[in-house]
Amino acid sequence: MADSKKTVRFQADRIGPLHGIRVVDLSRVVAGNMLSLQLGDFGADVIKVEPPQGDSLREWRDNGYSLHWKTYGRNKRSIALNLRQPKALEALKKLLAKADVFIENYRPGTLEKMGLSPESLLELNPRLVIVRISGFGQDGPYAELPGFGTLVEAMSGFASRTGFPDREPVLPPLALADMISGLTGANAVMMALFARERGDAAGQVIDLSLLEPIFASLGPEASIYQVTGKVKQRSGSGSNTVSPRNVYLCSDGKYVALSGSTQVIAMRIFDIIGRPDMKDDPRFSTNMERVRHRELVDAALGAWFVTRTRDEALAVMRGAGATVGPVYDIADISTDPHFAEREIIVDVEDADLGSISQHNIFPRFSATPGVFRHPAPDVGEQTEAILSEIGMTPANLEDEA
Repeated sequence: MADSKKTVRFQADRIGPLHGIRVVDLSRVVAGNMLSLQLGDFGADVIKVEPPQGDSLREWRDNGYSLHWKTYGRNKRSIALNLRQPKALEALKKLLAKADVFIENYRPGTLEKMGLSPESLLELNPRLVIVRISGFGQDGPYAELPGFGTLVEAMSGFASRTGFPDREPVLPPLALADMISGLTGANAVMMALFARERGDAAGQVIDLSLLEPIFASLGPEASIYQVTGKVKQRSGSGSNTVSPRNVYLCSDGKYVALSGSTQVIAMRIFDIIGRPDMKDDPRFSTNMERVRHRELVDAALGAWFVTRTRDEALAVMRGAGATVGPVYDIADISTDPHFAEREIIVDVEDADLGSISQHNIFPRFSATPGVFRHPAPDVGEQTEAILSEIGMTPANLEDEA
């Protein structure tokens, strides 16, 4: 990223809108960490409970650095506990007795085997909001299956809609199901805390699967299948819902994305590319007909774009009011003025690298913005401090070794 950017310093005494909310995060890898990251970014005290070897996310490395952990671990404190030891389990229970939110993503039934059933935890702390993250939910025929996002991205119908019709289904190249569930979970926690604050409920259990949020992202797919009896096929970067909509190659080898999802814009695009005749052609006069003949629509647009550089095409299209944008990679993003001016990416201080680029805190609040309070901790970095808050010391844990 650009060297001219200022480096954000972490300030432990800063206060966000969730100041006073204590979160105990027992999850591993992405979904739970994304959930607790959102809460931590807005001031919640997130206590990350890790095994002595650390969260598995720490092992996802680039050039030897755990960049995933540096991102998802910010604004959290870490305590290392071997929960196979009775004293460590006792420490966890003491933490939960004073917590507002508990996040876990064990396979359904595991928490109960540990003596941490939701019923017992709510008896211990009636105000506790318990988030149980799993691949397929706490019940149902698939509840016991391993819950990795890859399986869910396949079984949700998402992969079957991604890619080109003459090739294999395409899985997302990142933890998409986990990301969506993490964001959904943060929203769910806030609704539960609001219900608690209003007196509609005390504590409660949130059953959050990876499957349901990403399935919901497919929109009216179930309705469409019910009404039409047809399974929508993969359409590459095109769409079998609206046309024109695709990515188009320009003369400099770069791509633009275009969406003519309203009738007015679709007609405007035909004028821009010098094909006003298409507006009166029955094959292109309505969205339904354009979708049916989208190969012809894409051919006309492709012929126009390929004679212009990306910047030239964007200037003409945007100048005439069409909805287009460049297809960026992270190198493009790092030099884009909009990303820079809005500080969508920020450089935060880092003990290993001096500074490191990360996504900024979002959404943006006008009165109570999120805060950078803690860099991602080392495994168990705050163990002693957190234990002291519940009247214990590391020596208490060693008694059972």
